[in-house]
Amino acid sequence: MLDKLKDLCLLDGISGDEGAVREYIIDKIGDKAEIRVDNLGNLIAFCKGKNTPKNKIMVSAHMDEVGMIVTYVNSDGTLKVSSVGGVDPRVVFGRRVKIGRNNVLGVVGGKAIHNLTAEERKKSVPFDKLTIDIGVDSREEALKLVRLGDSVRFVSDFVEYGEGFVKCKAIDDRAGCAIMLRMIEEGVEYDTYFTFVVQEEIGLRGSTCAAFTVAPDYAVVLESTTAADIPSASGEKRVCELGKGPVVSYMDRHTMYDRELYELAFSAAEEKCLPCQTKTMVAGGNDAGAIHVSRGGVKTAAVSLPCRYLHSPSCVINKADFENAYVLTKLILDRTYNK
Repeated sequence: MLDKLKDLCLLDGISGDEGAVREYIIDKIGDKAEIRVDNLGNLIAFCKGKNTPKNKIMVSAHMDEVGMIVTYVNSDGTLKVSSVGGVDPRVVFGRRVKIGRNNVLGVVGGKAIHNLTAEERKKSVPFDKLTIDIGVDSREEALKLVRLGDSVRFVSDFVEYGEGFVKCKAIDDRAGCAIMLRMIEEGVEYDTYFTFVVQEEIGLRGSTCAAFTVAPDYAVVLESTTAADIPSASGEKRVCELGKGPVVSYMDRHTMYDRELYELAFSAAEEKCLPCQTKTMVAGGNDAGAIHVSRGGVKTAAVSLPCRYLHSPSCVINKADFENAYVLTKLILDRTYNK
């Protein structure tokens, strides 16, 4: 599963440009599921099990990652960009990026530090003050390499380090995709729908369409969620912590999760002596926000992977949490097919 996570994270796929990720997944599961790609780009995979369940079940994860998009080319050949998804400008300055289909390399820059006012030095550089240097000196030369609307992706290595930690870009939510790939490749006991959806980072758009198409009774959303277990945070501000197991939420900014599934997840984890935690703040959101209100309503749970430095080029997770998220998802599904 870790090898697939590496493959997936090193692919590029900001919201609206997820094609490379989708093709990788199709290549892995094309002979193991009935697949279709809808008009928005969602990949919907139906896996036939040994039995037909009482309830229609959908497992979902999003393929897209945060990034940027080219909006203008300056006269000196530098590029102006806007964020795609919730990107903190503090994690952008000085980073290496790839741009467009030609994978043009660039560096994100801005006003030199010795030219900043005392007040400017106290603040992160906003996106409208950032530029990308692609090594040319004119607008004409730049336009030979890039176009307005080109996607801009972080350059990041996949690194295992410390005691069971992994760092890369796009772990949100290629981790969820990797878990679903493993489940499909292993085969399912009961008929199950798996949806690899697009454009989560800009408004849960893919999951809105996928849930309407599948029309499930129950859904399990696989995600990554913010862990703030660093020295600057204490108490409830830590939200969740690496090494304490997958996260099952009771509520976030988009969803009030099904209470029965929430309790089922913790009872299943306790029964199998599996570490499991919840979030200590009502914050964030994921595709459950669109799925649980689809059609006549869907009973929905989310199993999330605690992740430090979310939406940055250096997302960090714990390998044991990753494995346990897979196990917990299977436990929830086994108890849901015939509820």
